[in-house]
Amino acid sequence: MNSLPKCPECSSEYTYEDGEMFVCPECAHEWPSVAAAAAEDVRVVRDAVGNVLKDGDSVTVIKDLKVKGASAVVKVGTKVRNIRLVEGDHDIDCKIDGIGAMGLKSEFVKRA
Repeated sequence: MNSLPKCPECSSEYTYEDGEMFVCPECAHEWPSVAAAAAEDVRVVRDAVGNVLKDGDSVTVIKDLKVKGASAVVKVGTKVRNIRLVEGDHDIDCKIDGIGAMGLKSEFVKRA
């Protein structure tokens, strides 16, 4: 018995799974599986102690961080306001007073 859903475009029963997508061989329509769509919506970024971070939070730096390309250092205890969560290696985009725009890793901050 085929437990895969019918194609939402042409109602074909002959759909198949390709990675995290369903594909219809008759009309070539592709759509994400429910598990893949749910996984994309549930991106959680946590700080160094496990608190969930969200856009607009304030965080405190827990380790001296060298700024690449400059002789500046972000000191322990520096408070960063109004963070923005982004995809990539550095989870947080922010502006730090005296330094400017910067990307931070969530493992080096804690929620204030």
